[in-house]
Amino acid sequence: MNKRKRALNLLFIAMLFLSACNLPSGSQGEEASSSTAAAQTVEALLSATPAITSTNTPLSLTATPTTTPLVNNTNTPIPSATSNCNAMEFVADVNYPDGTVVTPGQNFTKTWRLKNTGTCAWTPSYAIVFSDGNSMNGPSTQALVGNVNPGQTIDISVNLTAPATSGEYTGNWRIRDASGVLFGRFYVQIKSQNPAEPTKTLTPAPAAFAVTNVSMSVTGACPNFSYTYSITTNGAGTVNLHRVFSDGGTDATPVTMTFAAAGTQTSPAIAVYMGVPATTTWTDIYIDSPNHQQFGRASFTCP
Repeated sequence: MNKRKRALNLLFIAMLFLSACNLPSGSQGEEASSSTAAAQTVEALLSATPAITSTNTPLSLTATPTTTPLVNNTNTPIPSATSNCNAMEFVADVNYPDGTVVTPGQNFTKTWRLKNTGTCAWTPSYAIVFSDGNSMNGPSTQALVGNVNPGQTIDISVNLTAPATSGEYTGNWRIRDASGVLFGRFYVQIKSQNPAEPTKTLTPAPAAFAVTNVSMSVTGACPNFSYTYSITTNGAGTVNLHRVFSDGGTDATPVTMTFAAAGTQTSPAIAVYMGVPATTTWTDIYIDSPNHQQFGRASFTCP
């Protein structure tokens, strides 16, 4: 019985030994098991990870406009102070009103009545200057002969010559101050008409009282002269007159003569000194009322 057990034990031990010899080594089993597990893990991850699809979506480059209030950059000029120093008002055409008929080539003296409506006095450094149009052979500039204070009027005359060709002509004039600044505007407008053409001379309307004659008498010798003027009327009334000079000057204050009846009155002697250089000047008489007409001429010449 013991022998039989011993034999069975030996047989069991031998079988165990043989079974142990047929088993793979522990390291190889672990490697195989690790490889198999890793492969299965990779496969499981690959099957579990969703596919990533790359879609190229173009970016929108359209800018969304924004509303920005417009800024008004307009430069609004600041009003500048207007100087009232030099200002002129045309009062009247003393003679040769617009449309007067003048013989071609005829010399005539145009006189304007102007008023200083500014705040500065016009002095002899002021002058009238030809601006544009037809100069009618007049001077380009002519200085004033005295002061004209604000509010005063002055009669300014200039010697002109009617153009030789028939037609209507206009010459524009302005005043220039001592700084060369031009202001004001006045003009002469005539019709130059040949003698062969019908003549339409503007004649003052007849009046009950009128100046019928003006004469001037010159005495003395160069450089000292004197002269008088005589006024003749057809009846009783008052005559207002002023003198007009060749340099464009005029009396600032008209002279008044009162007639009790028709007749002649003579002015006191008026002295004239020619001075140097030698020249020729003249003086006319303009009747402001009742005739509105220029008469007479006293000429003074030094050789």
